Amino acid sequence: MKALTPSILAVVVCSTFVSAPSEASSHREAPNISRFPTLDSTDFYVFNSYEQGRGDYVTFIANYIPLQDAYGGPNYFAMDPDATYSIHIDNDGDAVEDITFAFNFKSMLPNDNQGVQLTVGPEGNQRTVSVPLKNVGGVAAGNDSAANFSESYTMSMISGAQRTGETTVLNNTTSNSSTFSKPLDYVGDKTFGSMSDYQAYADQFVYQVSIPNCDSMAQVFVGQRKDPFVVNLGKTFDLVNYVPVEGDSAPGAGDGGGFPGGITQSADNDDLADKNVTSIAIEVPKSCVTGEGNGVIGSWTTASLPQARILNPNAKFANNAVNGGALTQVSRLGNPLVNELVIGIKDKDSFSSAQPQDDAQFLDYVSHPSLPELLNILFKDAVNTTLGANLETLAPTNFPRTDLITAFLTGFAGVNQQATVTPSEMLRLNTGIAATPQADQSAFGVAGDDLAGFPNGRRPGDDVVDIALRVVMGRLCHPIPVNGEETNLGLCTPEDANTGTVPFTDGAPVDATMMDSTFPYLATPLAGSK
Repeated sequence: MKALTPSILAVVVCSTFVSAPSEASSHREAPNISRFPTLDSTDFYVFNSYEQGRGDYVTFIANYIPLQDAYGGPNYFAMDPDATYSIHIDNDGDAVEDITFAFNFKSMLPNDNQGVQLTVGPEGNQRTVSVPLKNVGGVAAGNDSAANFSESYTMSMISGAQRTGETTVLNNTTSNSSTFSKPLDYVGDKTFGSMSDYQAYADQFVYQVSIPNCDSMAQVFVGQRKDPFVVNLGKTFDLVNYVPVEGDSAPGAGDGGGFPGGITQSADNDDLADKNVTSIAIEVPKSCVTGEGNGVIGSWTTASLPQARILNPNAKFANNAVNGGALTQVSRLGNPLVNELVIGIKDKDSFSSAQPQDDAQFLDYVSHPSLPELLNILFKDAVNTTLGANLETLAPTNFPRTDLITAFLTGFAGVNQQATVTPSEMLRLNTGIAATPQADQSAFGVAGDDLAGFPNGRRPGDDVVDIALRVVMGRLCHPIPVNGEETNLGLCTPEDANTGTVPFTDGAPVDATMMDSTFPYLATPLAGSK
């Protein structure tokens, strides 16, 4: 069978478009979760902290509430006070959480939930009326008296399985209280002044936390951030209305020396450039989460609601529904793009509610993925007609797809595989591999000869869209650079993947320099108005 070279693929891609799923990480990725935007986990990051002097820590960031328009007033983007948001850690390889950090939120108005009130009307005909806005004046670091809405949260650590383990309510060391506060969303510069003023305000909400059996402090932040995920979303939905192969000789070269007509890297291709998210970020000493395993941890985030909700027909701010029954998981995220590009639509809701230990039910989606075959069906005839060739398939031919099983379900031996291997979908991080400084990080992670990046955990600057596209089309069947040397991982062979070395891309660049260099790493959110 004749291999498909980059130049051949370029001819074909220029002559046709292909329909494919959205690659918006986990923004609205399953039918049911689209009904619960406040519980929708958009992205999940786990990485060895690369802030200077924090090399002994690991950072977890769970982002929620997708596609936030900064101007989305008057209510903006509060967390669900009836939900439990959780970050789970498996440190022994059995695909069951050994540690969970659980967050529960409360929304409040001042004056005993009456809100800020104004006296309206002339003397003798006055009324006391609550105002409709979430602030009535400027808000700044050390002075939030003009805020007409606030959120607080409690944070618990559960040792053992979440449902049956030992729960410890954690205190912030600033006030020695179990109550933490969340900053008001970035309403705009009239409220907060400049972006730097908002960041100074938000910095007040980074708390030091003492956790059980840990000699060093953790730190936590919950609040609005600029969405760090980057993707060419609109055109991808429009039947991939671009040529999804690098058009320059190297990303950003600007020389047009790559694939003829191929897409080139541009910030204009990022359709999430004007969106914010809400982040739950916690940084914990490595020694306090690794347990007795081999230093590799598996992690994922979930959001859950009580099983039953009865709406109050006479709803009030503090009493709009009654919730009861067992806590029921409705959102789940470990590795990026799994529920988008791997799980079939009929099982997306099942995946969202499943536990990693039960992931054998989804094995066929990984061992025999449909996306490469869909691309093959759409591309193959055009390729053979254009080239006068007789290629049997454009999709990888190694079945089962051991390369994808390794990437998604088991981790790579010697990199991010736990001592006990239980095939399951979660983000795996080797805490023993030192963090790469921000300036030296490769956006392509392990495939870019940077073992501290995706899929060894995930950093905000890792280009997971391009990585995932290439991996699913067989990149791991070809040698990848490891410590400067081209190395075949032994999962499959180059003959198994005709398109394995093609530089697939959505043209939306991301790298570590687009993020902050200190906890919580994600950039200041966009202002609702200037």
